[in-house]
Amino acid sequence: MSAWVWITHDHRQLGQAPELSGFTVLGDKYAMAVKHCALAEPFTLPAAKASDIPDLLSQCDGVLFTGSPSNVDPSHFNQPLQQAHLPLDPQRDAITLPLVRACIAHKVPILGICRGFQEINVALGGSLHQEVHAVPSMMDHRERPSVPYAEQYAFSHTVSVVPDSPLAHWAAGAKEIMVNSLHGQGIDRLADELEPLAFAPDGLIEAVRVRSASHFAFAMQWHPEWRCQDNPFYFNIFKAFGNACLERHKQRKGQAPSKNTAG
Repeated sequence: MSAWVWITHDHRQLGQAPELSGFTVLGDKYAMAVKHCALAEPFTLPAAKASDIPDLLSQCDGVLFTGSPSNVDPSHFNQPLQQAHLPLDPQRDAITLPLVRACIAHKVPILGICRGFQEINVALGGSLHQEVHAVPSMMDHRERPSVPYAEQYAFSHTVSVVPDSPLAHWAAGAKEIMVNSLHGQGIDRLADELEPLAFAPDGLIEAVRVRSASHFAFAMQWHPEWRCQDNPFYFNIFKAFGNACLERHKQRKGQAPSKNTAG
């Protein structure tokens, strides 16, 4: 028996100009983490529209909101775009923001990573720093694109973990733990529905959960999908997500849940 996890994706124009064409883009690392660490079946829905969400959610067991090179359009938190070069993905915004709210309303397990973490905050009424490195007293959290991926996704800094939280449990009780956080945007105003669970050395919020959720509803700014089988902390995050998705799968199939999987 396997749970089914809907993974969000990007929309890109690829090819040689002027002959560009639309592509659906999903990093393999997200699908592999769902398959091998959450022990669930990953799938994506390239043609899904916001109006399709209620029907589609009734047929899946969890949603993974992935990271992306693109940013959430600041119009969704009532700000103008500060820098024209910042990459946007309006098609993704159009599905992911209402999808966050629907998952919470229908108690569908969610895990947000990087852009997905930011989407959850914005969908619930929060705002973002469009360029964290330009904010006084904040660190430069961006990756170095000139180095190999293994270096880009290597540990970048510690996060302090809220004691006695599910995140602390997944971190084996550690008060601080190294993570591979690489991003340009970051949380400015935290949505009222969210509870912070971890902080970067500069005070930036790096992990959250939905306060009122009785189901699994967590997100983090770093990338636990990266080689999650080799990192016990990252593996535990995906294992907990997978367990929650499996419980929803059992419920959808008319079987009694075995335990509380809210974390």
